[in-house]
Amino acid sequence: MSSQLLPNLSLIELLKNVQIFMNKSIFPTSPLIKITLINLYFALTIPLPFLAKFAAVKFPIWLFCVLIILGAIAIIGVLSERVILDEQGIQVSYPQWVKLSLRKGWSLPWTEIDSLRMRTTGQGGVVYYFVTKNKDQAYLLPMRIAGFAKMVTEVQVKTGIDTNDVRPLAQPWMYIFLFFFTFSLWLVDIWTITNALGN
Repeated sequence: MSSQLLPNLSLIELLKNVQIFMNKSIFPTSPLIKITLINLYFALTIPLPFLAKFAAVKFPIWLFCVLIILGAIAIIGVLSERVILDEQGIQVSYPQWVKLSLRKGWSLPWTEIDSLRMRTTGQGGVVYYFVTKNKDQAYLLPMRIAGFAKMVTEVQVKTGIDTNDVRPLAQPWMYIFLFFFTFSLWLVDIWTITNALGN
């Protein structure tokens, strides 16, 4: 009898897991933001070893290269952020290697969310924090994800908090402008590297 029940229980658990997976909404970092920031990072750092050599700076070129690579890994890790919404709550997650070295992420049940508070940044932008019912903790609402409007709509459905006026920190056109600006930096980089190698 127990041997007959075991497959049925396994099937029930499998169906529950499938249902949980289907009810999840996953929002990764916007590809536009990811590509733009990584591109900008390399445009700003790639010329440094060549400039150091040209200026005869007493700093090992190989160490410049190692630091650039480590910086790139850190940026890629931070930009690997994902926001996961399900029936239980909201979670900000990163790959395991990022959790061990850079950021751990966080999770917050819907039942513990009291409000969404606005804060002004030092640069004049606006960010939002989830405030818990005990008023003892605040969690930054991720602002640079793909599908931001859909995410805040789901937050409103789950919590009852009005999110109609919540907007991302930077509009897409700003990153599009930065993306094309980065290409002009690459032209300067090519000129700089060419002159450094020619001397």
